[in-house]
Amino acid sequence: MFKLLLFCFIAAAALAIAYLAARAAYKVLKIKLDAYFEFRGTHVVVCPETRKYVAVEVDAAHAAATATKAETELRLNSCTRWPGRADCDQDCVYQIANAPEDCAVRTMLADFYEGRSCVLCSKRLAGPRWDEHKPALLRAYDRRTFECRELPPEALPVVLDAYLPVCWDCHVAESFRREHPDLVTDRDSKAEARV
Repeated sequence: MFKLLLFCFIAAAALAIAYLAARAAYKVLKIKLDAYFEFRGTHVVVCPETRKYVAVEVDAAHAAATATKAETELRLNSCTRWPGRADCDQDCVYQIANAPEDCAVRTMLADFYEGRSCVLCSKRLAGPRWDEHKPALLRAYDRRTFECRELPPEALPVVLDAYLPVCWDCHVAESFRREHPDLVTDRDSKAEARV
């Protein structure tokens, strides 16, 4: 009887230790994964040296590896000023550390499109879904449309202030019109209505 009680006690203690170890591992893993997903991707920051926008990528794997509950060590993987200035102090990482979502290109684009409508067809735009056709941008003075990936990320803060939102369908139509003008016929909608 004593052996059975001892076995049950040891089994219960082992389960409790395994539970506590799994819970601690989960907390550490969650902190590491959160850091990785928070700092991955392209960010746009103001270069402390030039005071101009630059596109940078944080070493997300390093951020995850060094992440603790209190802080995360950030270092850059790339910058649009590299390789010429690869020896810089990387002081721009403080902008990312203080506002990682605000510096992220995906957040800038989502905020730009959220609640807006296509200027050509008035279709309501939601923030870009990264798994579907993404909205585009229209440069008003020449009616040229662009996919966001065609523009350098460091130009986005200026471009988003000057360009207008366009849905994917209108972007495709305008691109076709621009690339193949000989295949496009514009019809007067009033004349069609009279026929």
